[in-house]
Amino acid sequence: MTTTLAARIAAGVGFVGVALGAFGAHGLRHVLETNGTAEIWRTAVLYHLVHAVMLFVIASRTPFAKAPWWCFLIGIAAFSGSLYVLALAKTPWMGPVTPMGGACFLVGWGWLAICPGKRPSGE
Repeated sequence: MTTTLAARIAAGVGFVGVALGAFGAHGLRHVLETNGTAEIWRTAVLYHLVHAVMLFVIASRTPFAKAPWWCFLIGIAAFSGSLYVLALAKTPWMGPVTPMGGACFLVGWGWLAICPGKRPSGE
C-alpha cells in the first residue's frame, strides 16, 4: 500500500466518522434516545475519529508504519463498528467484538511506542 492510498483511506474513514457523528446527533437522535444508547454511539464516534486522525498521521510519516496503521483501521471497524450496531439494534452478540477492536487499538499504540519508526535525518 502506498502512503497516498493510506492517506486517502484515512481521510475517507474520518469523513465517515464525522458523518456518523452528525447522523447520530440529528437523524438517529430519537432511535438512540429510545434505545438508551446515545452514549454508546458517542463513544463509537470518539474512538472512530481519534483513530482516523492517527491513520492520517501514520500515513504521513516516513517510513510508513503499516502494522500500526492496519491495527487502527481494524480497531475502528471492530470497536466502533460493533458499538454502532449495538447502539442501533441492541444486539448483545456484538458485545464481544468490541474488546477485540480495543485490543487492536492497544496493539497499534504499543507498536508505535516500541517502534515509532525512523525519521529522515535532520529532523
